[in-house]
Amino acid sequence: MDRPKDKDYIETVEGLIFCVVGYLHPPDRYTAYLKYIPEASEKWGRGRRRYGRAIPYYHVTQVEATYRLLEERYPQYLYNCPVRGIRVSAIPRSRVKRYHRPRERLRTLLRRGPIDELEGKLLSLVELLSRASGLRPTDFGVTGSILLGIHNPKFSDIDLTIHGYRASRSLMETIKAGVEEIETPSETWTRDWCHRHLDRLPLNEVELQEIAERRWNQGFYMDTYFSIHPVRGEEEITERYGSRIYRRIGQVEGETTIIDASEGIYTPAIYRVEDTTLKGENNIEEVEEIASYEGLFSGIFQEDERIRFRGILERVETEDETYHRVVIGAADSDGGYMKPLNR
Repeated sequence: MDRPKDKDYIETVEGLIFCVVGYLHPPDRYTAYLKYIPEASEKWGRGRRRYGRAIPYYHVTQVEATYRLLEERYPQYLYNCPVRGIRVSAIPRSRVKRYHRPRERLRTLLRRGPIDELEGKLLSLVELLSRASGLRPTDFGVTGSILLGIHNPKFSDIDLTIHGYRASRSLMETIKAGVEEIETPSETWTRDWCHRHLDRLPLNEVELQEIAERRWNQGFYMDTYFSIHPVRGEEEITERYGSRIYRRIGQVEGETTIIDASEGIYTPAIYRVEDTTLKGENNIEEVEEIASYEGLFSGIFQEDERIRFRGILERVETEDETYHRVVIGAADSDGGYMKPLNR
């Protein structure tokens, strides 16, 4: 059985639907955030069961808002994680009714064919990207509402996953080089995107514009918006739960230089750094990595790039060493940011 992966989905015995986050999971639970709840709705549904979104968009403040609902009605899904030292939403394996895997869902659709227009666009897009990049269709998966079978062809997006570092890099290079049938976001769409994120991130419009221009993993295919989410391959999940202990020190900001961006394509995006300067009074001489759970900062920074950041400083303890890192998009924070300096 494959280990849990970022962008998998879980359906509980109560009908709640959670999205799996990252790769650090207790042995008897899945770390995930609440995405859909059963309610009378004309938007998302499967058969007679209808769903509404628990959060309008992904951001740490929105995820934490779901904790209040869980605390009131489903406290069994909140977990004081001894490894991370924080409270998270985590699904006991005993409460799982159905586990949804993106690659399995896409394979099913490839075998049986589409039953609506959106599924047809999805399969056509996968064929196009496979042909352009030289990848196999089975390197891809489908997440989001299509994974769950609750999508609405009138307005739902296509959310793809691409599995493993080699495949993810190949697809990134292909899309950056341009694929004729894929349209990049227009100036109007990008401007609206920036305006929507002004209230969500501590960045100004110029800084958001630069981030938007760096993002490679979104576009339009046959007038439908799509996104692509790199996911670690099975052999790339190396951290064992409890092999590292994370302890918060406090919020910090500063500047640093990225020396390894190879794991920056995933969630969390891991950027190895050096030559870090931290503002404020602290005794930390060096930070070894920045880990971002905010997806906007995934895959947009390169080696040798100098960046500015704000996030939560953590001490990481292993059997052999202790080091420090900064977390962006951490719980109980404003989310933080990363932005380039040497433009």
